[in-house]
Amino acid sequence: MKRISIFAFAIILAACVKKETISDASGTFEAVETIVSAEASGSIMALDLEEGNQLKPGQVVGYIDTTQLYLKKVQLEAQISAVLSRKPDVSAQLAAYQEQLKQALTEQRRISNLLQGDAATPKQMDDANAQVAIIRKQISAQQSVLNITSSGLSKETLPLNVQIRQLNDQILKSKIVNKVNGTVLTKYVEANETVIPGKPLYKIADLSSIILRAYITADQLSVVKPGMKVKVLVDAPDQTYKNYDGVLEWISDKAEFTPKTIQTKAERANLVYAVKVKVKNDGYLKIGMYGEVSLAK
Repeated sequence: MKRISIFAFAIILAACVKKETISDASGTFEAVETIVSAEASGSIMALDLEEGNQLKPGQVVGYIDTTQLYLKKVQLEAQISAVLSRKPDVSAQLAAYQEQLKQALTEQRRISNLLQGDAATPKQMDDANAQVAIIRKQISAQQSVLNITSSGLSKETLPLNVQIRQLNDQILKSKIVNKVNGTVLTKYVEANETVIPGKPLYKIADLSSIILRAYITADQLSVVKPGMKVKVLVDAPDQTYKNYDGVLEWISDKAEFTPKTIQTKAERANLVYAVKVKVKNDGYLKIGMYGEVSLAK
């Protein structure tokens, strides 16, 4: 019995030695989290996602009711049609003047021919020329009036067209479109709930690469630099460490007090510097999990 106890103690002691801290810093894993919010008001008609789903950028995951927006758009389109229906038919309203001008030109040519044969007087020619000029001025004046009227009615539709574009934008934003590649971490709403612009719908993060935020002491600053490769160690079930290759992406330029949940190599250090180590995730690493950094090459 005594031998068994000694043997068990030896195993535990060996495991502790095997699991002893060999790191230079430790911290927790985090990821860049994005909260996707509603961009329109209304009831959610569909929301096809669950926590843990993998989503791609541009993927439509649901939509918000657009009935009222569509009806408002139809109303504005009808108003535009009503305004444009009042636009004058320029060619039709000038047709009578064009016919008068045609007759006046014919008479002008006839008088000119008669004048060449001394069968008409110069005054008749002057009267024919004056008649042509008067009709042309009438056509020009009438055309100007009709153009101004048409332009004015067209301008009346400008604000209506702007409102339609606004509605089209709101209808487009009623589609719930995922914006980033990643995993759904939290789902905040369900279908049939009413939302307003800015209300969070779900939280997503790209977990293919994950960040270990760790803390180093001032003594270690001289041996670290952005871009350097480091080893990241994570607890494994068999009392050992899983090893990952990491890249030191960021070093804080400001010291801070040691977080209560973090232990550095020099536990007595009061001030530490935060660093971020990017690690390619094999699916084992999770947000909030503890990890350690070894600066040894």
